[in-house]
Amino acid sequence: MKPAAFDYVVPRTVGDAVEALGDTRRKAQVIAGGQSLILEMHLQRIRPELVVDINRIPELDRMIVEADELRVGALIRHAAFESAEAVPGPLGMLLSRAVVNIAHPPIRSRGTMVGSFAWAHPASEWCAIGVALDATVELIGPDGAREIPARDYFQGPYRTSRQPQELITGVRMPLLGGNTGVGFIEHRRTHFCFAQVAVAAALTVRDGLISEARIGLVNSADRPVRARAAERSLTGIEIGRVQTGGYRLTDDDPFALAGRIAAHEDAAPLAEPYADVEYKQHAIAVLVARTLREAAADQQARDAAQRGDHR
Repeated sequence: MKPAAFDYVVPRTVGDAVEALGDTRRKAQVIAGGQSLILEMHLQRIRPELVVDINRIPELDRMIVEADELRVGALIRHAAFESAEAVPGPLGMLLSRAVVNIAHPPIRSRGTMVGSFAWAHPASEWCAIGVALDATVELIGPDGAREIPARDYFQGPYRTSRQPQELITGVRMPLLGGNTGVGFIEHRRTHFCFAQVAVAAALTVRDGLISEARIGLVNSADRPVRARAAERSLTGIEIGRVQTGGYRLTDDDPFALAGRIAAHEDAAPLAEPYADVEYKQHAIAVLVARTLREAAADQQARDAAQRGDHR
């Protein structure tokens, strides 16, 4: 199939893009990477009357560290995060561990992080990380600029609180402190599939105790989920009590308990052809525990490196 006929504009400024999107006489779509949009247009499941190509807007092609935040512009490609050194500290490590799970190199070289936020697929790695880290989505429209916390931005599969006339200009995420360890693990049927379940985790440790846990769940509900009940179960846990090696988990391990809480209290998984609800709950519990273990090991390694302990 071929896309239905549409008009095409290439604005050179954010203002021009907003003006094009503000024409309510035509249904418009924004294209940056287009890795999902083009397929849907070919299948005619999406039939825009106007496509607004933002690839010639230089101010959107910037990734900036400002104070304690990372700001990712709308044209920054997935591939920009493949090196852990691209972003300072633990956040760079988390993004680099997640990005290799996104499709294939050609898609990562063209698709964008902000495009994932715009598309809002429940299996998006970036969206779950954004929710877990309290990211902020920046938008601009005919009525001016506004910001939406990621927790309020996602409304359901492919649904967000962005208005049709608004353009997402960037996403901001907090940088994670040096006393934070991170982990990301994804499970899927084949390399060609979306994640059946994936988990992002960040553990902050002070004085040997977990002071803060952040857990993001991928494809575990109709939108990205932050596992707050599981996080609360970890606050104050002595980091020395938890295992950081191997795969076997005892029932009384705090990470195993957090996994069960995430699966049965935080998540609301939907059945899929190759994964019913019970299977996905089991997968969530196991992956949360393993990802937390990975984050704890990462934190302990960072702590040892800061102390100069190279044993």
